Amino acid sequence: MDDMLKIMDLPENERPRERLFRYGTEALSNAELLAIILGTGNKKENIISLSTRIIKHSGGLNGILNSTLEDFMGICGIGKAKAARVMAAVELSKRFKSYKDGGSCKICSPEDAAMLVMEEMKGLKQEYLKVMMLNTKNVVMGIKNVFIGGLNSSMVHPREVFSYAIKKNSASIIVCHNHPSGDPSPSSEDIDVTCRLKKCGDLLGIQLVDHLIIGNGTYVSLKEKGILCD
Repeated sequence: MDDMLKIMDLPENERPRERLFRYGTEALSNAELLAIILGTGNKKENIISLSTRIIKHSGGLNGILNSTLEDFMGICGIGKAKAARVMAAVELSKRFKSYKDGGSCKICSPEDAAMLVMEEMKGLKQEYLKVMMLNTKNVVMGIKNVFIGGLNSSMVHPREVFSYAIKKNSASIIVCHNHPSGDPSPSSEDIDVTCRLKKCGDLLGIQLVDHLIIGNGTYVSLKEKGILCD
């Protein structure tokens, strides 16, 4: 640790923490904010240089938000401790954007549901299928991952989707899945899965309210598109 170049090794007027206290967080660059999270550089470069390189290597802030633990640990000069700090900050950022004040969330529109999962799902490199469980007042009771991989009607089993809803005594559900390509246009498989889940929900008395497809900052509601089978 003593060999590492720390924030305190920088000239006082260049230290991110001191600049934060003096000028406020808004005055700091992205690299300076990341430097405060990481705390120390390494034997070859100071923390500002390291932070700048991490941001550039990741492709900017959006790249950092969509990077994995393995991605960060693959950057020269980043060990487990630093990678864990960045991942913790990334996860907090996603949770702040998704859950806002942490209170109960009532779904009044497809956009409400999409915004609840958008930050987490828009940058995923694999397809994930989530089930959002609602009570009789359309308040979210929980969100659960139920499937990872290409959405195929022969592989997505309704029993897995509805088992969580049954355990939660859900009145209804919203199914959400992402398209890693960034294009949320529904495929024929997406439509087949939706129709199959709706029929099963009707039999169980748990309404399928909507199926949302998440793209890169965009979404498609099969209910709004009139594709959700009656």
